Amino acid sequence: MTKSISELLDTAGVQAVAVIRGIEDGQLGQRTPCSEYDVRALVNHLTQVVVQFQALAVKQDAEFGETPDAVGRGDDWRDRFGEETRRLAAAWGEPGAEEGTTGAMNFPARTVGHMVLGDLAVHAWDLARATGRDHVIEPVVLTELVSAYEGLAPAARQAGVIGEPVAVPADAPEQDRLLGALGRDPHWRP
Repeated sequence: MTKSISELLDTAGVQAVAVIRGIEDGQLGQRTPCSEYDVRALVNHLTQVVVQFQALAVKQDAEFGETPDAVGRGDDWRDRFGEETRRLAAAWGEPGAEEGTTGAMNFPARTVGHMVLGDLAVHAWDLARATGRDHVIEPVVLTELVSAYEGLAPAARQAGVIGEPVAVPADAPEQDRLLGALGRDPHWRP
């Protein structure tokens, strides 16, 4: 049975919140697998994504201009991220959230849901790795992302939101193959 985007976001969100809660203030300047972001910038980016995709769930436009400094708004940034992640899953659980199209690009709503699911799950991996931890994406989320990104990856790459693929062995674990397809070296370490 196909899981709803809301259920998948709830699962990925629990994992992402655990990663965020494990980030120490002294780690905010460390580099990440996303070369354009340090830990602080990636937390800020992911927080913006979580907030803006709530709007997309209810068929409103999202604003991805300048990234607000969520970390700089006070010591409770980890708690606020948790609250926003719960709001995200709830927004995608509302009737009609997965129906029709959403966003300025007029994508099918479930495709947009897959985009935020990918950001939440993969950036959690990025942040865990950047802070010296391993991270295993929940199998139900991983399977959904592998299936979704078979179709999404070329358009996402063309739009510049994911990097060029990193070669991984064909018999590598599923998570490594997904990370490679999304432009990450699954063996990256800080």
